[in-house]
Amino acid sequence: MQDYESLDRRVRACVYDIALQRGYPPKMAETAEILNIPVENVYGAFERLASGRVLVLQPESGEILMANPFSAVPTPFVVETGLYSCYGNCIWDALGVVAMLQTDARIHTSCADCGSAAELSIVSGKVSGDLGVIHFAIPARLWWQDIVFT
Repeated sequence: MQDYESLDRRVRACVYDIALQRGYPPKMAETAEILNIPVENVYGAFERLASGRVLVLQPESGEILMANPFSAVPTPFVVETGLYSCYGNCIWDALGVVAMLQTDARIHTSCADCGSAAELSIVSGKVSGDLGVIHFAIPARLWWQDIVFT
């Protein structure tokens, strides 16, 4: 009998270790190589982690789309740190990247309403920059009904 809980824990740790090191999550094949396990096992773990709302997968490939707060694809929320630049899935996640890294950073984005550029700076844990409103169009309790849209 396969110990999925242990495997899933190893895969999750690998995904987040890599994302923290470079700013985006690994592909299935890379995860399999790092953990020295078959790609099919990683695919199963990704599926189980997605069903547990740990990861969000790309529907066509099963690869990671989101390992919150990191995005595997470009988004309008660019996070620049002293280590690397990466993408958050939303402004909340962009701030989450900075919190996870415990570092100073700049976040470049734009207003979803008017398109004006916006920049936030986080220095010693304090946020400053362009004035604006962080708006969540959907109540948090409904986010997972369509997390990609949210």
